[in-house]
Parts: sequence; structure tokens; C-alpha cells
Amino acid sequence: MTEVTATKQVPAQKPAIDVDIYDGSATPILAQAVVGILGLSLGHRDIHHFEDGETHVKILDNARERDIYIIQSTCWPVNENLMELLIMIDAFRRASARRITAIIPYYGYARQEKKSTGREPITAKLVANLLTTAGADRVVAIDLHAPAIQGFFDIGMISLTAIPLLADHVRKYVPNLQDAVVVSPDTGRLKVADMYANLLNLPLVVIYKRRGGEHGEEVKARAIIGEVRGKRPIIVDDIVSTGSTIVASAEALLEAGAKPDMTVVATHGVLTPAAEERLGRQEISRIVITDTIPFHSAGLLNKTSVISVAGLLAETISRLHQGQSISALFRRGHETYPV
Repeated sequence: MTEVTATKQVPAQKPAIDVDIYDGSATPILAQAVVGILGLSLGHRDIHHFEDGETHVKILDNARERDIYIIQSTCWPVNENLMELLIMIDAFRRASARRITAIIPYYGYARQEKKSTGREPITAKLVANLLTTAGADRVVAIDLHAPAIQGFFDIGMISLTAIPLLADHVRKYVPNLQDAVVVSPDTGRLKVADMYANLLNLPLVVIYKRRGGEHGEEVKARAIIGEVRGKRPIIVDDIVSTGSTIVASAEALLEAGAKPDMTVVATHGVLTPAAEERLGRQEISRIVITDTIPFHSAGLLNKTSVISVAGLLAETISRLHQGQSISALFRRGHETYPV
């Protein structure tokens, strides 16, 4: 249905700035788009693996006293991409870089930000500690699963949002918005859904759900707050992984009289193999995600739009390097975003 759509919302102010931008293995196309907007080229590095799986990184450029930006999502394979990022940060620190900024469009392990039961780790905090210990001076991420993760860092942490980009796409390309409602699939996403509802000027509906199973993989919708009969739901979330929450929400909405013409909007399309089957249901007409994670679900290609965050990241890099406000990127109308 759709290919990657480059955004024009936040073009860089200057054609080039004096920074060095490198990419890891996770998001090379996104990184290439970012440097293209800035009028730069990606830095040179060599990443390879020894026969036992160990990652080795060598920086091929002079990094002494340079302002370094590393673009690397910690998506699948999560552990390998995270380790690669940590090693790259350490390599630049030992090469005497002046400042190292890790740009992590998708911050993996963000769903492990608290203890839900006894004897569980808080892995999102562990990852923050690892990034700091490796030598990062600052971290930039997009739409953290839990905003409180910003407080896990003892270094600079900037949490951007792709919600305005996604809302703009929905406004322009999703038909029959006059009959639509924005749906939060659970109470934890209520604030996110409220932002979409305000930007789109649509009613807000909330679904109360419960999780079951050993790892919380079983989802059941318990109640719907708001009117959905005869409406076209726009289900919004920050991450779509297995699709179980979306499908449970869709089934509950259909039972409540919603039209079988639903739109799913999320920043991060993790999209496991199970999600490809679940989201292929006929009543889910379209899916809108960003390229914080490379899109790889061939079975969902005909109904998926991928919105690029390259412009947002390019403008953020430009503003950070020049000491300009990041919050100014998100001042629109009455909606505010704490970045």
C-alpha cells in the first residue's frame, strides 16, 4: 500500500553542520536519510563478528575532539544491537571524542521499567546504566514506552515524540475522519491517546484490559469507556509487538458496535511473526508506523504506511549542536510535549 514517507515537518535549518554521524547495523537506511537531510555523509566504521559471535568495532576516522552522533535502534536482534551500540560508544570514548550522543530511535527493554511481581529486574534502568558507563554523554530516543525512563539517566536524556507526524498522516490520508474515534487500548496509553484526540479533534475512547499468562501475553478487554457504535476506531499505541492488545481491542470494539474499518497507529512497529497474522484481520484496514524500526512484515505491506522520522532526527541533531531549543519543535496549538 505505502512506502516510506519522508516528512517535511521539520527540515534542517542548515544544509550542513560540523558533526560526525555514524550508524550501527540496526537502522542504516534511516541513518542515511538523516545525513542526507543535513548534507553530510555517514562516518566510516568497520563492524564485524568473530567466529564465536563477539562483536568488534573499529572507527576509521579521526574522532579526537569531535562531536559524535551514533544512530542505532535497539530492535531485533535486541541484545546484539545493544551490545554493538555500547562497543561503538566505548570506541569513540577511547578515541578522545569531545561529546558522544547515542540516538536510539527505538529504546529496547523500555517495557521492563518497573517490577510487576517479586524478583524481577528493572532492565530499562540497567540499559541506562550501561549506556552511561560505556561513555555516552547524552541519549536521544523517540516515544519511550514509559516517560519515567528519562529519570533513569544520570546523563542528558531527550525523549522526542513522533505523535505530531503520525497525526498529520492520519489527518491527510485516513478517510471518513468525521465518523472516527481515537481509542486507547489500555489505561496506560491514555495520555498518548489524548494527544492524538486533541491533534485530530476527535472523541476519545478508553479500553480497560487485563493481562494473563506467565509473561502477560494473554490480553482480554474488560470494559469500554466511550461511545463507539457506528464509529471507525483509530487505535493508538507506542509499540505494536505481538498484536495481542490490538486484536483484543478490535474484538471488543466490534462487539460494542464499531464499524469493521479500523486504523492502527503506533510509533514503533516491532511486529513479531505473531503480529503479522493477527493484524492481517480484515477489520484492521490500515496500519501507520514509523521507521524507528525497519519494516519487515511482507504480509502487512499492502495495509501499512511507514512514516520517516529522519527529518525529526536531523533537526534535533542540528539544534543540539547549535545549542537551540528542542522543545520548540513541538509547540503547536494547545498541545505541549515535555522534551
